[in-house]
Amino acid sequence: MIRIRRQSAHWRSAHVARRPVKAASWRGCTLFAAPLLVAVWAGFPSHAFAQAPAVPAPDQQVALVTGSTSGLGRELALRLGARGNHVIVHGRNEERGAEVVDAINAEGPGNARFYRADLASLADVRRFAETLLADYGRLDLLINNAGFGSAPDERLLTEDGHEYRFQVNYLSTFLLTHMLMPRLLDSAPARIVNVSSGAQTPIDFTDVMIENDFSGRRAYAQSKLAQVMFTHDLAEELQGTGIVVGSLHPATYMPTGMVRRAGVEPRSTIDEGADAVMQLVDSDDYESGQYFSGLRPTRANDQAYDAGARARLKRLSQELTGIRCRMGRCRYVGG
Repeated sequence: MIRIRRQSAHWRSAHVARRPVKAASWRGCTLFAAPLLVAVWAGFPSHAFAQAPAVPAPDQQVALVTGSTSGLGRELALRLGARGNHVIVHGRNEERGAEVVDAINAEGPGNARFYRADLASLADVRRFAETLLADYGRLDLLINNAGFGSAPDERLLTEDGHEYRFQVNYLSTFLLTHMLMPRLLDSAPARIVNVSSGAQTPIDFTDVMIENDFSGRRAYAQSKLAQVMFTHDLAEELQGTGIVVGSLHPATYMPTGMVRRAGVEPRSTIDEGADAVMQLVDSDDYESGQYFSGLRPTRANDQAYDAGARARLKRLSQELTGIRCRMGRCRYVGG
C-alpha cells in the first residue's frame, strides 16, 4: 500500500478580473459531482486557497464545481460561466485553475474564483467548506465532480488513513456537501448533482477499505456506488426543502486524464458528458434522487435501493467525517 502525503509548495498569485455581471437563470436547483481524473498530486499546502476574489453580484447565482480545472469539470465550469453564473472553480493545480477562471472572466457574462483544496485530506475539506461559508452568502448549485480513477492498480491511503478512492470520490463529497448545506438550504430552490459512474460494485461492510482482494477497479466502483447511495439518502432527507438531488453516469470513457491513465480508448466526448450533467442541472422532469446513464434515467446497482445498506454507509460516513445532521442542518463534532 502507498500512503499519499502532500508537500508544501509556493503559490503564485493570478489576477482575477472583477466586473459587474448580470445573472442568467436555470430551471431547478443544485447538483452533485462526477468522476474527474486526478493524478496523485503532491506539492500543495495543506489549506484551501482562493485567488484574489471575484465577488458575485447580489442577484447572481453561485455554482460550485469540484474538480473543475480539467476534463468534464472544466467544461461544466465554462458552460455555467457562459450563462452568467458566478463559478467557484475547485482543484489542486493552481495554474490550471487560474486558466479556467481567466477564460470565464474573459468570455463573460459570468465570473469565477478559484479555490484549492485536496480531497485526500478531510482537514482540507473542512477548511475549504468553512472558507466558502465565510465568503459566500448563497450557493445555488453544487456539482460534485472531482474524483480519482481505477489506475494505478495500487492500494493507496490518504493522510487520514482511508482507502484513497473511497475518500476522494465519496467521503470528502459527503463531508463537503453536508458542511455547505446551510447555504444550499438558504438559497433554495437549489440543486445538487453527483457525478458518479456506471461502474458500481456493492460495498463489503466487513472490509470497506478493501484491505483484502484489492483492485483499483473494485475500489473505484465501490466509491461510485457510494455516491449514488448518498444521493438517495439526501433526496429523502431534503424532501420539501426545495433542493433537488440527482446522480449520473455522464458518458463512457470520455477523453479525460482518468481515462488516458487507464490506457483506455475514449468512446464518447466531453461535450456528451457535459450535456448529460447539464440536463440534471436544468430539467424539472425527474424525481429527486434519480439516477441517470447519460441522458436517460436508469437503475443503479441493487445496493443503492437497500435502505439497510444505505443506513450502514451513512453511519460509517458520519463516524469517519465527524458530521452529524438533523433536518438538513449539520455540524462537525469531530472524527
